[in-house]
Amino acid sequence: MAAPQIPNLNTLRRAPTHPPGRARGGLSSSNNEENEVAKDRIVQQTDQDASVSRLSAVQLGYLDDPFAELFVAGQNQRRFPIINRGTYVRTTAIDNLVHRFLSASPSQKQVISLGAGSDTRFFRLKSHSPSFPPFLYHELDFSSNTAQKIATITRSSVLRDLIPDQIAISENLTALSSSSYNIHPLDLRALDPASTTSPPALQHIDPALPTLLLSECCLIYLLPHLADAAATYFTRTLFPASTPIGLILYEPINPNTPFGRVMVSNLAARGIVLQTLKRYGSLEAQKERLRVYGFDGGREARTVDDLWEEEVNQDEKERVAGLEMMDEVEEWRLLAGHYCVAWGWRDGDEKAKDEGVWEGWRKLGK
Repeated sequence: MAAPQIPNLNTLRRAPTHPPGRARGGLSSSNNEENEVAKDRIVQQTDQDASVSRLSAVQLGYLDDPFAELFVAGQNQRRFPIINRGTYVRTTAIDNLVHRFLSASPSQKQVISLGAGSDTRFFRLKSHSPSFPPFLYHELDFSSNTAQKIATITRSSVLRDLIPDQIAISENLTALSSSSYNIHPLDLRALDPASTTSPPALQHIDPALPTLLLSECCLIYLLPHLADAAATYFTRTLFPASTPIGLILYEPINPNTPFGRVMVSNLAARGIVLQTLKRYGSLEAQKERLRVYGFDGGREARTVDDLWEEEVNQDEKERVAGLEMMDEVEEWRLLAGHYCVAWGWRDGDEKAKDEGVWEGWRKLGK
């Protein structure tokens, strides 16, 4: 699954072409299966939307990401200024949390990105100066998306050179493994205990390492019980209680406002359904969700608007404002108030607490 910037103004201003949910009744089993495959394909294709939005922000100077252009097929499209700013705030906020996690102590750590798609974070982290303490990085996504990413890596010496060790690619070209970077073809629905499909072994994941899970508009595409099952697979099954583990979520919220209803309706017209939005549609609901998942060390949630106002310093605000004219200030506040970043963690055993794995998160905003 992808981690797209949705909705953007192209989406919100596009009139529905057909009623959502049409032709649902009376389908044969075969048609039902075809319908599910089509829905999955729509979700998978949102990854290219995310890549285009990221490259738009990079080319205009909002972000520094020399790898973004490698993952965009075809001609790039310039996004609206409020979309570029949203991409900037989302990216920098999550980068800040990831950097604080990796640099909090010199011990080795691990990042697992759910629905990573064409995200460039691993390559940006490896090229970061000063370098971070050693870490393992894992990406999970549909096999169609992992195959595309592996093909891009294979073609690019720039990307390959940032993987510091020998890589192995599966015969079907959907999995990549190494001692530091791994791409796993995995439908997260297979992590449901009631699933008839056994989840594959996730090679090189170390259940003893302090671990950060990332979900950027990923779990929101799963039915609520499947999203919960995927998250708790890591917190309750794969990782023992002694292992420090955290989760960062980036998701839309507030579906019941006038703007929220338009957002949901227009996305549904494209076949995109935000499955968990009703259940986790507020900052408080997101924090409670993290508590239920087992993140009892601490929890926080902020809207993108809050992050822009409170976490971006004045000099940086002026730099960003000077990149392009943005007349839609009220529209920006509206859009930014309908997305959030939420994060939570558990401390693990006493040794992990002494190492201060989450110390950087505890200090955030203080």
